[in-house]
Order: sequence, then C-alpha cells, then structure tokens
Amino acid sequence: MNVRRLIPATALAGAVALGATALTACSGASASGSQDGKLDVMASFYPMQFLAEQIGKDHVKVGTLTKPGVEPHDLEITPKQTAQLGEADVILYLKTLQPAVDKAVAQSGGKNIVDAGTLTTMEAHGASGHDHGHEGEAAGEEGHDHAHEGAAGADPHIWLDPAKYAEVAKGVGAALEKADPDHAADYKKNTDELVGKLTGLDTEFKDGLKNTATKTFITTHSAFGYLAERYGLDQEGIAGLDPESEPSPARIKEIHEIAKKENATTVFFETLASDKTAKTLAADTGLKTDVLDPLEGITDKSQGADYFAVMRSNLKNLQKALGSK
Repeated sequence: MNVRRLIPATALAGAVALGATALTACSGASASGSQDGKLDVMASFYPMQFLAEQIGKDHVKVGTLTKPGVEPHDLEITPKQTAQLGEADVILYLKTLQPAVDKAVAQSGGKNIVDAGTLTTMEAHGASGHDHGHEGEAAGEEGHDHAHEGAAGADPHIWLDPAKYAEVAKGVGAALEKADPDHAADYKKNTDELVGKLTGLDTEFKDGLKNTATKTFITTHSAFGYLAERYGLDQEGIAGLDPESEPSPARIKEIHEIAKKENATTVFFETLASDKTAKTLAADTGLKTDVLDPLEGITDKSQGADYFAVMRSNLKNLQKALGSK
C-alpha cells in the first residue's frame, strides 16, 4: 500500500481521532480541561480530530498529534507529546495505524482512551471479492502492508466508508458523554447531527455510483477497500511499488489488461503524493489520471476544506472515471 506518501490527504488508516490537550498545551492554554472548563481531547490524526470537533464543538479543545503535512504512518512522538497525552481528558486514536502513537498512548496513563477500531467492525481486504489492490499488496509490499495494517491484517481505512465512520462517531460521542457528563445532552445532539450527515453522504455515494459503465478503479494507494466494498466497486491497486518509483513493465502490462477488460479509464493518485507513478502508468496504457484522496489529513492542496467536501470530490472523481449514468 502506498500509504507512506500521504499524510494530509490520506488515510489510511485508521480512523478516528480526538485531541485537544497536547498541542493546545503548547500554546499557553490550560494543559487540562480544569482551567477553562473545556474537555481536552487529543486526536491521533485528522479523521479522529474531525469527529472530536464535530461532536464536542464549544465544549472541547481538540489537539492532534499529526499536524497537516506530516505523514501519519511515519509520525514520531516526542517525550513532551507523550506527557501531554497523559494530561488529556480523552485520547482518540486508531490502533495499528501509527505504531509510534500506539506506544505513546500505552505509556501515557491517559484517563479515557478510545481506540476507533473497537467502535466498528474491521476487515481484511484482498482475500476475495472486491479489493484486488490489497491482495496484490500483501504479496508485493509485504513489509509495508503488515506494519500498516497491524497484527490481524485488518484494513485501517474505516473512515473512507461513511457508514463505518458513522458507527465510530457514535462511539466517540458516547466516550465524550462519559468523560464530561455535564454536557452529555449536547454531545448526544451533535453526534446525532453528524451521523445524520454521514448517512446522507452514504446515500449520495450509493445513488451516485449505482449505475456506472465500469465498476473497476485503479489507484496508487489501496486505501479504498471499505469504500469499494460498500458501493459494489473493485479497487485495483498498483501493488508492490514505492510511491515514488515507476511500475515494473510486468505490472504496467497487467494493469493495461485489467483496464481493457474492465473498461477502466483512470489511474487515481493522492493529492499530497507524487503523481509520477500514475502519470507513467497512464502514459503507457492510454489512461487518464485523477485524484482520489484517502483523507489522512487536510492541507491547502486538498480538494475541499473538510471531510465532507473532500469525500464529495472523491465521489465526483469516481463518477467521472467509472462513467456514471
């Protein structure tokens, strides 16, 4: 999985993060919720941060361990950040996505630790069916894939499926209610609103991808297994390749054959990663290139200012590539 190059836009994995205290502590704000009355939430990376902000709103101060532009999978945690994690009222992270975060969380002695992966059902992709990309990756990028997917081999990119992300949102809402019972009613209301928006987004994807000329899409980052499975698509990953390296002649031939057979039109790459591989493949196969964002972070290069905007850009790009009718 070419996960390494994505940080801001991607995602991999993982999935939800709440955070506030760690980084806010640096800014002179209170290191814990007591002084300003706000709940300090520390999120591991953007998809978790977004949930905390949407559900907590004015009652929380959210920080993130992974700043925009930093690759989440390669993140290194400082001793200061580990100490700040210990001061957080709530820690929200996705276990196995970021090994350094897993270690820091384990050492933090945090009061309320929420692993987003426990709030929904995690699946391994590639054994059969829709997600061809993970299948190839397991063989071709074994070292990277295993570190990225964790011991059970589960795909961490749960946030790219709006229905699964909604399940995680409910769990995060419940965790905030428990940590700050005085504002439980507001957290519940905000959770319901967010789940409603995610349910609407799920419907947009279902309707938008129902009738397409092809069901196969090709991507340099096989982050979209859950999305493909949810909407009846086939993800074909360019496996076994470093994001910056060019595909082997054999893989180019294979992708070309798949594209021809399945009428695929487009090679997708990530906003923040080099498009060299995608462009090389496209030139050799006569395919077009476009962006499919794994939403691991938001930067000024992202096709949208937040989760919903970027997901709608992904939907539009998929519809164009798949020949939506």
